[in-house]
Amino acid sequence: MINSIPFYTEEKVAIFIDGSNLYAAARALEFDIDYKKLLEWIASQGRLVRAFYYTALIDDHEYSPIRPLVDWLDYNGYSMVTKPTKEFIDSQGRKKIKGNMDIELAIDMMEMADNVDHIMLFSGDGDFRRLIEAVQRKGVRVTIVSTIKSSPPMVADELRRQANHFLELEVLAPHIQRHGQQSVRSHQNEDYDETNGNAVPPPRRKTS
Repeated sequence: MINSIPFYTEEKVAIFIDGSNLYAAARALEFDIDYKKLLEWIASQGRLVRAFYYTALIDDHEYSPIRPLVDWLDYNGYSMVTKPTKEFIDSQGRKKIKGNMDIELAIDMMEMADNVDHIMLFSGDGDFRRLIEAVQRKGVRVTIVSTIKSSPPMVADELRRQANHFLELEVLAPHIQRHGQQSVRSHQNEDYDETNGNAVPPPRRKTS
């Protein structure tokens, strides 16, 4: 239950969204995220200070499926942090695309830690465990939002253990899901290496 995680009306909250990780978790649970609803839900729990969204962009393509979402988020309350993806050839000679945003997220979180009471990280990446530990030493409470309901689980066990709280994405879904749209599974990008980057195209968004 979400009620098991304490929220306080005067508590300053910042959220950090690992774009590709959250997309993959929502896709595993077969629902699309309504990012407007997400902001509204967070704002109803405390004083939302900043909402960061991190993703890499494929800049050399005529059309990037992620660009409409990036533009929408940028105009609707999110602080967008992006960078170009990099192409590489794997061991089988296939062209792959990757773009890792971990450093950018870590720097921003450490800077924000002195100005907030509660940080919510939408990611299950175990590489963030030491970052969470460092933020907690500054007196900030940290909630991880991901899922253990997928197979395999999308959240690393060490990250979940380090956090003050873990919020199951499936439990949060009724508050933030987008209705009446096609499944996120129809937006897969076969050329993207999800284990190394953040350029997975998210679900298409309404602009009104």
